[in-house]
Amino acid sequence: MTEFLPEATAAGSGPTRYHPVGGGTGEGADLQEVLRNRGTLRGGEPLIGLIWAQTLNGVIGRDGGMPWHLPEDMAHFKATTAGHPVIMGRRTWESFPAAYRPLPGRTNIVVSSSPGLREDAAAAGAAVVGSLEDALAAARTSAGSEEIWIIGGAQLYEAAVPKANTAVVTVIDLETEGDTFAPALGPDWTFSGVSPAADWYTSANGTRYRIALWTRDRATAEHDAGHRDSAAPLA
Repeated sequence: MTEFLPEATAAGSGPTRYHPVGGGTGEGADLQEVLRNRGTLRGGEPLIGLIWAQTLNGVIGRDGGMPWHLPEDMAHFKATTAGHPVIMGRRTWESFPAAYRPLPGRTNIVVSSSPGLREDAAAAGAAVVGSLEDALAAARTSAGSEEIWIIGGAQLYEAAVPKANTAVVTVIDLETEGDTFAPALGPDWTFSGVSPAADWYTSANGTRYRIALWTRDRATAEHDAGHRDSAAPLA
């Protein structure tokens, strides 16, 4: 039976890498049980979550897409974010097929300073703002705001790490070349669970993956958020 473990990551040193290790019964609590009790996890405060999929070596994208095909992860993404506001950057918005914009059942908030995109996204039914700070403010007044999910891309993830208290990461059992990487989660983040608790899920196409949960102390998140300017516009 094969597990994986995250490698320690210093703040700003690059994406969190994972490496397979042999034997054992799993690392951390079962993620599905933890996610079912997210209200307890966040202590009654809004969950500000990051959600992404990455390879073992931290790749989240290549040439504007994902260098893997994992339908089960798309279903997991939908189940996790459904009913809650989602915040994304311009490239993430544009990566969705037109038929799926905006993502249904969720308030879609796009961070962009591009006038053309603002018009197109607004016409499609998304809220468009100029900064992450404005996006979070809009999300807090949206339906389902007890959970707010940042869904990409890389620039927005980096800006949101100091404000987030939860990260849900699908780790795909492969290493590949890419041009876009997951954000670094520093030592103030805690590896809080993984699903399945032992071994890996196997996709219908044979791809192996696991879903890891990271959490961060609310007081630390609030302190960092107060000492970092997130009002700068993103592309």
